[in-house]
Amino acid sequence: MYVVPDQTGRTVVVTGANSGTGREAAERLAAAGAHVVLAVRTAEKGEKALAEILAAHPSATGEVRVLDLASLASVRTFADELGRDLPHLDTLVNNAGVMTPPTRFETEDGFELQLGTNYLGPFALTNRLLPLLLAAPAGRVTTMSSGMAAVGRIRFDDLQWTRRRYSPTRSYAQSKLADLLLARQLARVSMRRGWALRSNAAHPGYTQTNLQTAGASLGRDTVHRSSIGNLPFVPSQQPAEGAEPMLFAAADLRAVEDGYYGPSGRFGLVGATGPVRLSRRMRDDDTAARLWAVAEDLTGTSLPA
Repeated sequence: MYVVPDQTGRTVVVTGANSGTGREAAERLAAAGAHVVLAVRTAEKGEKALAEILAAHPSATGEVRVLDLASLASVRTFADELGRDLPHLDTLVNNAGVMTPPTRFETEDGFELQLGTNYLGPFALTNRLLPLLLAAPAGRVTTMSSGMAAVGRIRFDDLQWTRRRYSPTRSYAQSKLADLLLARQLARVSMRRGWALRSNAAHPGYTQTNLQTAGASLGRDTVHRSSIGNLPFVPSQQPAEGAEPMLFAAADLRAVEDGYYGPSGRFGLVGATGPVRLSRRMRDDDTAARLWAVAEDLTGTSLPA
C-alpha cells in the first residue's frame, strides 16, 4: 500500500470526502498529518466520516464544510468562507463527481448534470480558491479524471446535450476529459506565470464505489448500476487502492506538474500507481484553452490577475 508522505502543517480540501476514494484520501492525508477539510454535500455524512477518521487516528485533525458542486452559489459560499478562515490553502483535491444518470438532469444553474458537477463546479471552485492556493509556499491542485477520458470528446457545438440524444456514458466521458484538460491548462498557466503551484491529475482505474450506483439510480425507485461499473469479469479494486493515484498526485514530491497518474496494472484498471499515457485529445492544448474560456463564461469565474 502506498504510504503518504508527511503532510504535517498542510491544509487540504478534499471534495466528496464522505465516501469512496474521497473518504479514503481524506483519512490517509489526515493520518499523515494534514488538516483535512471534508467538503461534502451533506453535513451529517461528512461528520460521520470525520468521526470515524478521528477515532482511527486520534492525533488527526479535520473539519466538515458543505459544498455542492452542482450549485455555483454553494461553490462561491464555500470559497468565500474558506478565504475568511484560512491564511492559505496547500492542496485542493477535486475528487467529487457523478456518473451516468439514466436521463439528462440539470444542475440548479441549468447545466447538464455531469458537465456541471464533474467539470464546471470544480472549475469554479479551483478559480475561486486560487488566491488561497497561491498564498501557500507550494500549492497543489489535483483533479480526478477517469479512464473514460480516453474515449471522451469535447463537443463545443453541444456541451450541454440539448441538441443530440443524451448518452449517459458519452456525457460522462466528455466531463472527465474536461477534468484532465482543466488540470493541464492550469499547469500551463502556472508554468507560464511562474506560480509556485503544481497542477496535475489522476484516475482511479476500475474502483468499486457508490459512484457506480448513485448516478445511475437518479430518478429511479430501485438501485441501478452504471453500465460502466457493471463489468463482472473485468479486474477491479477497492477504494484503498483506487485512491492511491490521487494521493500520489496530491501529496508526493515525485508527482510532477502536468502529470497524469493511474493504475499501471492490467488494462490500466488496477495495480500500482504509474504515469498514464495521454491520447491525442488529451494533448490538445488548443481545445484545453478554448474549453477554459467557455467555462469562464459559463461560471462567471476567472484566473486571478
